Amino acid sequence: MISFNYQEADLVLDEDKHLLWLKRAVLEEGQIINEIAYILTTDEEVLALNKKFLRHDYYTDILTFDRSENQRLSGDIFISQERVEENAATHEVEKGEELRRVMIHGLLHMMGYKDDSEEDRRIMREREDYYLKMFHVEQ
Repeated sequence: MISFNYQEADLVLDEDKHLLWLKRAVLEEGQIINEIAYILTTDEEVLALNKKFLRHDYYTDILTFDRSENQRLSGDIFISQERVEENAATHEVEKGEELRRVMIHGLLHMMGYKDDSEEDRRIMREREDYYLKMFHVEQ
């Protein structure tokens, strides 16, 4: 099950379209969804979580708390609405497109993709681009 929770967030999804897209990505990666919660929230909430759990004192667009086991995906993905909006403006893309990039990025982390090295980041970006294109083809 995938759920969407909006905490002080103005960005609201077409949940049915996004659910189909995310489920297809997981299926294509050969994994199974157990329970994933996307929480769209504020910079301050994501910063507080980043400090508390990762001991990082900086803003970030996404935090993924992965509880997956045996390719059964479970966890919480916190997304900062402000960071998504800022990233969209910086990269000159629509907010919805940037939100989808961040959403798939968190899901890819749950599925085992890393972004610690240049090579890992290249692979992560390729997968993000692939699944973003898939969203537009399916619609």
